[in-house]
Amino acid sequence: MQFSFRFDPEIIWAEQLERESVGLPKLLGMRTTEIEPGRSVCELPVRPEIVTQYGMAHGGLVSALIDHILGSVCYPVIQRSSWVATTTYTVNFLAPVRVGLLTATARIASITSRTAVVQVEASNDGREVALAQGFAMLMPPRPDAKPS
Repeated sequence: MQFSFRFDPEIIWAEQLERESVGLPKLLGMRTTEIEPGRSVCELPVRPEIVTQYGMAHGGLVSALIDHILGSVCYPVIQRSSWVATTTYTVNFLAPVRVGLLTATARIASITSRTAVVQVEASNDGREVALAQGFAMLMPPRPDAKPS
């Protein structure tokens, strides 16, 4: 898939680290490990203190990672200072998530100047646990945005 904006890894990594240094990504310990045009990988450590009494993670934890990467995968290929808003996504849970490493791999399936369709595969220590597909709005830079 061809993208219209220049992919600058140094800028992309700096922006991604900034997004993961606040809010829910920071609280949960989400960390992007791979970024390339149209594809991204993010990890979340599933710690013993966040699983249920049955030893499984809540589906909301998986959904939070999916929502995060669904938007994040778009940033490297859209205009600087633009922003992404997830509008909808569907998750099919395939297996329970247990203590270990939860990894999500996102791929842009389709993108226009205003929308993106993203597919996400999630695994827990190498075992596939969820599949998702979502839709995101690609919003133009805000008038008060600092140039980048």
